[in-house]
Amino acid sequence: MLRYRWWEKLWRVIPTEVIFVLTRLQEHGYEAYLVGGAPRDLLLSKVPTDWDLSTNASPERIKEIFAKTILVGEKFGTVLVVIKDFTVEVTTFRREGAYTDGRHPDWVEFTTSLLVDLSRRDFTINAIAIDPLRRRIIDPFGGRRDLKRRIIRTVGEPRLRFQEDALRMLRFFRFQSTLGFRGERRTEKGINPLEIKRISGERIGEELTKLLSSSFPERGLTGMARTSLLTTIIPEFIPVLREENRLFQHLVATTQAIKPLPELRWAALLHDLGKVSSKVQVEGEIHYYGHEKVGEQLAAGILERLRYASSFGKKVSNLIRWHMFSCNPAVSDAALRRLVIRVGRENIKDLLELRRADIVGTGGAVHLTLEGLSSFALRIEALLTGETVFSLRDLAINGHDVMELLSLSPGPKVGEVLQEVFRWVIEDPKRNKREILLDYLEKNC
Repeated sequence: MLRYRWWEKLWRVIPTEVIFVLTRLQEHGYEAYLVGGAPRDLLLSKVPTDWDLSTNASPERIKEIFAKTILVGEKFGTVLVVIKDFTVEVTTFRREGAYTDGRHPDWVEFTTSLLVDLSRRDFTINAIAIDPLRRRIIDPFGGRRDLKRRIIRTVGEPRLRFQEDALRMLRFFRFQSTLGFRGERRTEKGINPLEIKRISGERIGEELTKLLSSSFPERGLTGMARTSLLTTIIPEFIPVLREENRLFQHLVATTQAIKPLPELRWAALLHDLGKVSSKVQVEGEIHYYGHEKVGEQLAAGILERLRYASSFGKKVSNLIRWHMFSCNPAVSDAALRRLVIRVGRENIKDLLELRRADIVGTGGAVHLTLEGLSSFALRIEALLTGETVFSLRDLAINGHDVMELLSLSPGPKVGEVLQEVFRWVIEDPKRNKREILLDYLEKNC
């Protein structure tokens, strides 16, 4: 039995618009409950981000009860109730048929039974209903117990539940990563990794990003590797797990160590993926020559296959391409400028963060290496603050100036001249004055 104070706190957390919708439905004689992620989060003393309601009122009755509604899923009985600028999703209790396509039910029919509605849900911790008005918690599958045990378990037979919707296999590991829970062994044994091939690359990518951006990505990644789900989705990991398990551990540790931003987490996970095919032994020592270039290509292919935006894929690949930069604090200013130009001024801090996480993920004398990186980062920061020449657009002259002074027609030659001037300016940004550059053009081009 939850204490009186908990219910009082609940009323302060639940938005008034949600309480209003619950109240109106019950005033009209219908059952109405908070369902989905909201009960789970509330029982974990977290503030939910989604407020989904379930009721035995039909979609037609929901539309009659509330002044402004939007029918978003007639087949699934989902109605959006709009209260000023706040939207509450209300869904009629339903039962579902078989999932022939491995993702969607063949048929849906409405029911008056909350138990039937909860029984179709994926995991026990998501199959809890709360009625805050009557202070009732309906938990037919032991979700509250599993929350206390910090375990992820399916509602019903795991293999059947995963066959219904193969994306649930990824959600099984995603919830472990976001909540820091462990997966029930029996549930994990129900995973057939080949079933994930029935899911689109885009949907898989969305779930993977949620997993990677979580607080505990190593939980989900190690579980996916253990069940072969990871190698089914990303076959490029097959040689890593077969031949270089320490490398996989490093990739996971680097992912855990980096800031939880999607592009950074993906870059961390894939940054050394090219090492297996680049591995050579020279005079008894192992080397991975050019693995960053191989990794760049592998990452680009993986993210394209998972239907990520091209701009996202380019950024991740770019970070991987340059993650082996020399971070010697004594490097010349010109070399620093060239690094910033290669990776892009907008990406340089992310590149430094990738190197920091790479060092942490490697272990050893981390503090000594991080000290050197910190000194290097301070020089980069000073460079970004004090200088402005990082692209052709920053030059004090442009293509028109080149064509006029050198009597050139529009074409590739103009770009080549500007590139030459740009390289000259990088060596000493004080040269970036119009009269100096025009004089250089006249004498050298």
